[in-house]
Amino acid sequence: MLHDSSADMHVRVRSMTREADDIVSVELEALAGELPDWTPGSHIDLVLPGAPVRQYSLCGRPDGGRYRIAVLREHDSRGGSRAVHETLRVGDEITIRGPRNHFALEPAGEYLFIAGGIGITPLLPMVRDVDAAGIPWSLLYLGGARSRMAFLDELTAYGEKVRVVARDESDRVDLDAALAAAPEAAVYACGPEQMLTHLQECGGDRVRVEFFSAPVIEYEPGGTFSILLQKSGLELDVPPERSILEVMREGGVDVLSDCEEGICGSCETRVVDGEVEHRDFVLTAQEKQRGDCLMVCVSRAACPLLVLDA
Repeated sequence: MLHDSSADMHVRVRSMTREADDIVSVELEALAGELPDWTPGSHIDLVLPGAPVRQYSLCGRPDGGRYRIAVLREHDSRGGSRAVHETLRVGDEITIRGPRNHFALEPAGEYLFIAGGIGITPLLPMVRDVDAAGIPWSLLYLGGARSRMAFLDELTAYGEKVRVVARDESDRVDLDAALAAAPEAAVYACGPEQMLTHLQECGGDRVRVEFFSAPVIEYEPGGTFSILLQKSGLELDVPPERSILEVMREGGVDVLSDCEEGICGSCETRVVDGEVEHRDFVLTAQEKQRGDCLMVCVSRAACPLLVLDA
């Protein structure tokens, strides 16, 4: 039976390990049964009492029967990372949702992985899979200081395939040169917004990225459009200052969402008919071109009426 990634799952904290300064890994095990399978690039929602729901990449082994995430303590945290570091403890029983994967590893003849800081987390399982398959790859791992870079011990096993650059030890890396050195490689990157945006601009369609926060983009104000919710037959107007998500909720439609910034993929909704103005940072260019789904928290209609499978 297909797993419902929006359903609550109850797990226990099996272990917590300090991986670097301000970074702790958390290993989770099911209270009953087995946790669903996952693929590299997947993330889960962590639901902690009194804290906002946050998404964390799975960075353990897909065949291990447990989930591992790593959490960077954000000093301007709104409660998510602070709750993990200050209140979560081994033995605690908590709720998670997922896994979901909007950063899936696609087949390629060669890979270049680029991680910035905690952005190493979704790339670790990718590196393991690609290495096990014997496919050529390299990893460029960037950080402000070596003491704040997690999983360095695990990466030493890969030898010269991994290049670690700490800003307090060496000069800034030329990302353009890194891309040019692997012109045929599929590029997977995760890290700070500025780094990812630059890689997308320079690397084109061969670059896949996962954002931890949404880039700020100024859009031209659009007009009002309508949405038709196929399952209920409800037709609603979406004014320029409201999101589709807000209007759907106001109309009594329950929509799963978390980030509401277009980066987590939780609110993905199937498009039955109509043209979409995509404003998310989840879908690939090819997926956006297909126009068969959208993230209702940020994306809008590029036509008078958008028909949704909701």
